[in-house]
Amino acid sequence: MSGDRPASIRSFSLPLESPLSTASGDVDEREGFLVRYDHRGETGVGEATPLPGWTESLDDCEDALDRALAAGVDGDHSAALLELDADEARAARHGFATALLDADARADGVPLYRWFDDSRTVHRVPVNATVGDADRESTVERAVEAVQRGFDCLKLKVGARSVDADIERVRAVREAVGEDVTFRLDANGAWTREEAERAIDGLASVDVAYVEQPLSADDLSGLAALRERSDGVDIAVDETLAERSMAEVFDAGAADVVVLKPMVLGGPGTAHTLAMRARDEGIEPVVTTTVDAVVARTAAVHVAAAIPDVAPCGLATGELLAEDLAPDPAPVSDGSIAVPQDPGVGIDASEVGL
Repeated sequence: MSGDRPASIRSFSLPLESPLSTASGDVDEREGFLVRYDHRGETGVGEATPLPGWTESLDDCEDALDRALAAGVDGDHSAALLELDADEARAARHGFATALLDADARADGVPLYRWFDDSRTVHRVPVNATVGDADRESTVERAVEAVQRGFDCLKLKVGARSVDADIERVRAVREAVGEDVTFRLDANGAWTREEAERAIDGLASVDVAYVEQPLSADDLSGLAALRERSDGVDIAVDETLAERSMAEVFDAGAADVVVLKPMVLGGPGTAHTLAMRARDEGIEPVVTTTVDAVVARTAAVHVAAAIPDVAPCGLATGELLAEDLAPDPAPVSDGSIAVPQDPGVGIDASEVGL
């Protein structure tokens, strides 16, 4: 669509600093679409950056956005949203919904997080450092460096090697950084039930806050059973939410923590609603990204800022990109990320070439 119309999209491609491993293979660049939508006298900006294995394909995302923006070209945002089934076009719906919310918050003169909850004033949100998956020595080195940079919450990848080897890695990191640093582990569904039980039993003495996706995404009964037997180690779900509804997770008793990616859930508004619903169920929400460009990342920061007393979130992902679309209005320092206070998301259409 042309830039002089009240709705438009623009494609982009950004190289990563290093390849990102996904269930569909390695990704060395992030491709997506910027979305512009004029609403209530303001121009809103959104981002749709699909990720293989999590959302629709790039082509399907573009097709969905074209249909939605054509439907909403006369200002009928409801018609546009109806074109974007959240299960079929998750990334596209996120892009349009973010642009719509950005315009709404701009029209109301508030940053996006205050559009969700106008009683809050939040300047920073705590974030974790992702140490990743490497041999024991490299993992320890990266963990120590992250703590020296001010992070007091570390996320370590596990599951790519034997359970015993991973336990030794985690123990080595604990010995190196001390007892005051929070540990989270992410198995990405790699373990069998027996392996997960052995891992959690072996990690109980290392003081691990939670293990994310210890079993495959669709094994709700296994996750529930694991949660019931684990002593002091919480169970978090991430990939599960790309396949199962939050209600199914609640009903199964499958999680102590839910990892919420607005880009996978259909938009910032949906993610915030689910976060507050999780809180009502006694489940802790953690907001993360899918390694996105600056618009989507910043919108996710606003979602986290709208959650009272939010736990450290996985939002420190901008450094994974070799290039970005605009200067970052939410920089990371000393283990937290800045929350933009300008109206809307905090990124003008002109900054990203819309």
